Amino acid sequence: MSAGAAAGPYRAGFACLVGRPNAGKSTLTNALVGDKVAITSSKPQTTRHTIRGIVSRPGRQLVLVDTPGLHKPRTLLGQRLNDLVRETLLDVDVVGFCLPADQRIGPGDTYIAKDLAELQRVRRTPVVAIATKSDAVDKQRLAEHLIAIDQLGDWAAIVPCSAVAGDQVDDVLSVLGEQLPESPAPLYPEDVLTDEPTETMIAELVREAALEGVRDELPHSLAVVVEEMAPRADRPADAPMVDVRVHVFVERESQKAIIIGRGGSRLREVGTSARQGIERVLGQRVYLDLHVKVAKDWQRDPKQLQRLGF
Repeated sequence: MSAGAAAGPYRAGFACLVGRPNAGKSTLTNALVGDKVAITSSKPQTTRHTIRGIVSRPGRQLVLVDTPGLHKPRTLLGQRLNDLVRETLLDVDVVGFCLPADQRIGPGDTYIAKDLAELQRVRRTPVVAIATKSDAVDKQRLAEHLIAIDQLGDWAAIVPCSAVAGDQVDDVLSVLGEQLPESPAPLYPEDVLTDEPTETMIAELVREAALEGVRDELPHSLAVVVEEMAPRADRPADAPMVDVRVHVFVERESQKAIIIGRGGSRLREVGTSARQGIERVLGQRVYLDLHVKVAKDWQRDPKQLQRLGF
């Protein structure tokens, strides 16, 4: 539908979803966009980049920026992820603060709320509190959670939702959209869902597949880099194929063994799962060549962090 299909002024701008790790930010981003633009996992701190999902509706265009979870950093990587979130907050028109209903308000939420209060004071950025994962609790517990959120800060609105069940996702979109500035036109073409580079999306899909079923200490040690991407020369025009070579980095030899698995069994599973997602992104067949490498203590090494894109 065209931008002028809705009554009232056209609004377009940027919204940032923030919250502590595993607050449901990436799942909500995907639900709002209506397609997968951010990887999700039950492991905390899955998101490491700012992912833009673009939602175009009559009279509105909301550019959603999904960010890493704010947390008390233990490594240089953790500090850089926190810095990335804070830099992003300075450039958006509205903030969605995600507070999962299946967890009590804790020190991490209070820590973020203080940051957001300062942002509201200095830049007048409106903050919408979003009670995510509302399907995971009963009505009584949800009511208690909403009261606790209200007492935590001064919010433009408080909206409960479940991205998984699809409950009140449109309400979140509407409330965030109301806070956007007026705009003469959309910021992006209306058929675009993300501006994420293809190589970044491929690397994230490989990392998502590698995260499934691994031990708690391993996710933070995983980094993925697309080394090469090229169309295969000998393919017919009606059946193209892309060769993609990817390096998966871990910090220790023991972690490498976990990713590869006995006889390479786990790495094959990772490759199969990731390839399916990559083929959906590229719209053609893919040959995925995965290699696991050790980059010792890369989370704490400035040079290695830079080489791995952080």
